[in-house]
Amino acid sequence: MVIAVVVIALVFDYTNGFHDAANAIATSVSTRALTPRVALAMAAILNFVGALLGVGVAQTIQGIIDIDGAAAGGTQSAHALTIVMAALIGAITWNLITWYFGIPSSSSHALIGGIVGAGIASATSVDWTTMVDKVAIPMVLSPLIGFLGAFGVMTAILWIFRRANPHKVARGFRFSQTISAAAMSLGHGLQDAQKTMGVIVLALVAGGFEDGSRVPLWVIVAAATAIALGTYSGGWRIMRTLGRRIIELDPPKGFAAESTAATVLYVMAIGLHAPVSTTHTITSAIMGAGATKRFSAVRWGVAKGIVTAWVITIPAAASVAAVTYFIARIFLP
Repeated sequence: MVIAVVVIALVFDYTNGFHDAANAIATSVSTRALTPRVALAMAAILNFVGALLGVGVAQTIQGIIDIDGAAAGGTQSAHALTIVMAALIGAITWNLITWYFGIPSSSSHALIGGIVGAGIASATSVDWTTMVDKVAIPMVLSPLIGFLGAFGVMTAILWIFRRANPHKVARGFRFSQTISAAAMSLGHGLQDAQKTMGVIVLALVAGGFEDGSRVPLWVIVAAATAIALGTYSGGWRIMRTLGRRIIELDPPKGFAAESTAATVLYVMAIGLHAPVSTTHTITSAIMGAGATKRFSAVRWGVAKGIVTAWVITIPAAASVAAVTYFIARIFLP
């Protein structure tokens, strides 16, 4: 059962990769700074590298529920593994639904919602302090900082290059976008692969193979590989939403959005160990960069639909996880 849960966790990691591939490269592809396949290859490689750079976010994910208490002895080990499996199925289901409709929802919050939903359904202790301090507050702050930061960076770009030739500026920022997209890809790996690592460690603790004090190297490499392969398989539906439907992007706006979002991801992962959403961060940064032209340049109708998906992601994934848990319990001893 441990093997089955680990495999499901890696499947989630793969879906996270193709669901969120657009986060790193949509702006660069839409402005033709990079071709789609080159962008995906770069993103996949840097997702892998980013996943090797830390485990702080993974440890935060581990701390959301008390899996040790649920796994205390005998058949309880199978019970704890059922909780982890239900959490993953809830997250995967929501990922696939939003991917199908091209909605850039958060894989991170789908996973967190799945964990909380399975925890509540199973009467497992949920650490609400961690949920508030490490999840809820950063969940609100990261898109706000992304919007304001990108707005500020784009305003500075407009002022600095106000007398420059527009075509030369666009050409220069098209090159700069290669760097900012690379930074975004590295940040995506640093954030999102660690979330799967945390769930795999939960499964290992539930099965009695680990005590939760470390993240084994094989777990790090497996999670890094799965998200890289998922990223390379591409997320074209969501890429169209991020790259074309929110605003009309040009290279300076793309650079402003990507560089701002990447900075937020690094600060949250390395400084605060907070599992923030790469999707929320880059989407809000795109809106912020676009709003410098005029607020009406942002297609707020599309943005409203995206924000609605953000709000319902955690409860939706939690509900699927809870139902999955109750169904699974029917077949357990």
